Amino acid sequence: MFDKLLIRIKKYIPKKAWNYLWPVYHFGLGWLGNLLYRHPSQKLIVIGVTGTTGKTTSVYLIAKMLQTAGYKVGYTSTAMFCDGHKEWLNDKKMTMVGRLFTFKMLNKMVKNKCHYAIVETSSEGIVQYRHRFINYDILVFTGLYPEHIEAHGNFEAYREAKGMLFAHLKDCKTKYTDNERRVKKVEAGIKKLSLNRVKKTIIVNGDDEHKNYFLDFWAEAKIEYKITDRLPLEIKNEDFALTDHNFHTLIASSPEISRDGTDFILCQDAKCFSDSPISLKLLGTFNIANSMNAVAVGYSQGLSLEQIKAGLESVEGIPGRLEQINAGQPFTVIVDYAFEPRAVEKLYETIELLPHGRVIHVLGSAGGGRDVARRPILGKIAGAKAQIVIVTNEDPYEDDPQIIIDQVVLGAEKSGKLLDEDMFKIFDRREAIAKALSIAKANDIVLITGKGSEQAICVKGGKKIPWDDREVVRAELKKLSFNE
Repeated sequence: MFDKLLIRIKKYIPKKAWNYLWPVYHFGLGWLGNLLYRHPSQKLIVIGVTGTTGKTTSVYLIAKMLQTAGYKVGYTSTAMFCDGHKEWLNDKKMTMVGRLFTFKMLNKMVKNKCHYAIVETSSEGIVQYRHRFINYDILVFTGLYPEHIEAHGNFEAYREAKGMLFAHLKDCKTKYTDNERRVKKVEAGIKKLSLNRVKKTIIVNGDDEHKNYFLDFWAEAKIEYKITDRLPLEIKNEDFALTDHNFHTLIASSPEISRDGTDFILCQDAKCFSDSPISLKLLGTFNIANSMNAVAVGYSQGLSLEQIKAGLESVEGIPGRLEQINAGQPFTVIVDYAFEPRAVEKLYETIELLPHGRVIHVLGSAGGGRDVARRPILGKIAGAKAQIVIVTNEDPYEDDPQIIIDQVVLGAEKSGKLLDEDMFKIFDRREAIAKALSIAKANDIVLITGKGSEQAICVKGGKKIPWDDREVVRAELKKLSFNE
């Protein structure tokens, strides 16, 4: 209802005035939310996670690692929310929800006696000042490459939007905790020396070409991580503990990728903390980087290597991220959130590890001015990698969904796909998924991308149609003969 009202109001306001008023509106809501909920981020250790890809998985891994170590954790992410007592799927179709929601969530975390809050922080949320009144303690940068360019104007503006979050860290007030990592208010007469200072910390993907831009921002401690195929010179079993130095480098060494998961040995330069690898149940090289974000957070918070290892190895999967749906069918069905070309390419690198026959790829592309240029690129990748491509509706927003489909198809045709032979245009997403499942043979992979565990399809007029790719897959599989 509120979305529809805003769309109507926008029609009567000149574009320049709207562009000015919109950020002011969000700034005001952030200020109000912080005030109404009594500065909740001052009472928690707050971890912000940002970057082009891997944010949601990193949030989930950090949360599970801290929970396994005995801490109560709340989080907000693209896929899920957790208030410290319960977890539920994100039904807002937004990463960093405005209109007081984030502050309301932080307040719930305080009431539920959480030690930590993890906030997936998007570039659009930053531009709209949704981060402005959150007192962050740790910022995690997962990596950067072109995305949301049309929303920001250019890549430089997109990077600077991320940089606004890191610049904000210097303005965040210092916090102190007791030995159980609970934030304590420093009253008059209580010596700060009896408490533990929470260091303002930046964690950066050291393999990303933009790492120095983010490492140049102020912080009391900085941690970068890298991934290398190199075997360490020797294993010294060094103590896994943060030193007094300002800068630290962690290394995921000698990764081994298989269809069952990923192993790597945690090192610092040539010194390894253990000869026992961290064994993830998650597929793909990119999940090493995601797990290293969690490792670095654990390192900064004084967790032992055993605690970090136990937390990461306990994770079976992330909703809507390389999620396999098994209803007894003789082929593999994977639902994944990937909607950006580089993420889709990484996804294909991962599924190559799985024994399979054909790949049947169901995809679309978002509308609403969201990176129109990527539509044919997505089609071209799918056309080159998959044996059968089915292009369907995804999240058209205010755009014409048929035009979006046609633009994705154009890219697939450039990769040699022929319409109605090995490529199909099916407007209805349920019909598209049903088609893919019906033509799949034993050992094929049906890959459904673009939405993951999202709970709605966004269409014209701010309307959201309830949706879940995973539930649709389960329902359509029940109709097939192998379940009889």
